[in-house]
Amino acid sequence: MGFGIWDLKFSRRIGLLVALLPALAISAAETPAPKFLGAQSCANSMCHGGAGDKRDQYVTWLKKDFHTRAPATLSMSRSARIAETLKIADATTSARCTECHNPFQAVPDARKGPMVGKLEGVSCESCHNAAENWLLTHTRTDLKYEQKVAAGMRDLKNLYVRANTCVACHQNLDPELRAAGHPELTFELDGQCVAMPRHWPETNRLRGAQAWFVGQAVAAREAAAQSADAKAGDEVRSRAVALAALLSIAPESRAADDLAREVAGQNWNESEIRSRLEKLAATHAQFSEAKPSAEVAQRAERLVLGLERLLVSLKWNKQPALSSKLDELFQDVQSRPDFSPASFAEHLKSFSTELPKLPKD
Repeated sequence: MGFGIWDLKFSRRIGLLVALLPALAISAAETPAPKFLGAQSCANSMCHGGAGDKRDQYVTWLKKDFHTRAPATLSMSRSARIAETLKIADATTSARCTECHNPFQAVPDARKGPMVGKLEGVSCESCHNAAENWLLTHTRTDLKYEQKVAAGMRDLKNLYVRANTCVACHQNLDPELRAAGHPELTFELDGQCVAMPRHWPETNRLRGAQAWFVGQAVAAREAAAQSADAKAGDEVRSRAVALAALLSIAPESRAADDLAREVAGQNWNESEIRSRLEKLAATHAQFSEAKPSAEVAQRAERLVLGLERLLVSLKWNKQPALSSKLDELFQDVQSRPDFSPASFAEHLKSFSTELPKLPKD
């Protein structure tokens, strides 16, 4: 299953399209679109509001997940300054801000159940989809996972679907908002999922490497789509070029989307991940020949993040020699204006020389 965003004209509304569209294409003329029931519908202690295995997801989200604070961010002084610059009367109610920070504000009242709160924020159904048609069946043990997905629950086990669910609000940014002072957004699926207080099982550590790669391919697709917009700035265009170079593809949306779908359907083993790691490290020659530029700096940033996620999936991130050399690479990419391709190339080459010393399968 996929969302096919690459063939949509880029819009800041992609966040709502991805986060709130039903998983099944339901004709409004035939069947009413399912309602959103709100996070409270998951909060019963016998469901996800209790304790123990598979019972504390709601509690984890409510108490620890930064997504619960998304609406409150719009009340901060920084948001007020951005709103003032753009002549937005109130950031807490403007669709330009709430589409990511409080997306349920844009949902029609007819599609909201009575428990949907005014400050629902980025909650359960933002990721898992409107729950009316699947809430009562998703815990049944006599149903296959595919049947639950068919009922409307979003298939977040599929890395392509997962990346599409997150990328809009974690990377796409209106250039005017960025110019007004909004922080730059960098989408990295695996690292950002790990940073969350996890409320789902992830038993295959190797999946993290694939999640990183699929996320970067989806990010490349979105960057290519956004860079085609006349309002896109140099930062966006640099990102598109940098991501395409990182993935060794043409800087256009279809190529990136095809790659994301392909890799999401694969089953990487340790040899595959090691091969990807060595391939990334071997690009040190390309950096040694490059001149300082925003594209080269952004590419280096994404590459270092990728090296870290691949090392983590192989449990090599604690290797002293590799860890110290990775720290050097992170230092190299701390400042784009000061980024030195030659210095980065030297450190990346040094990193690459350590890889053959690691144990093989």
